[in-house]
Amino acid sequence: MDRETFTATLNSLQKRVPFKPFTISLVNGELFKVDFPAAYIHRNGTGVYLSPGGAPVIFDYDGVARITADLLHREEAA
Repeated sequence: MDRETFTATLNSLQKRVPFKPFTISLVNGELFKVDFPAAYIHRNGTGVYLSPGGAPVIFDYDGVARITADLLHREEAA
């Protein structure tokens, strides 16, 4: 994913009202569901997600394969 798409997509998804969960799929096959808007931050093409257990996941735009809205909102996939 390019840096501009990464930033624009995450900005858009984080600001949705009401917030709706989405999934980030990494190129290494790992994926995680963002279920809370303050559970992640991103800047300059790098993101940090804090899982419900508190374990951080660090990712960058180059390592993201896809960002997908939850199954109930497929039309909003990016």
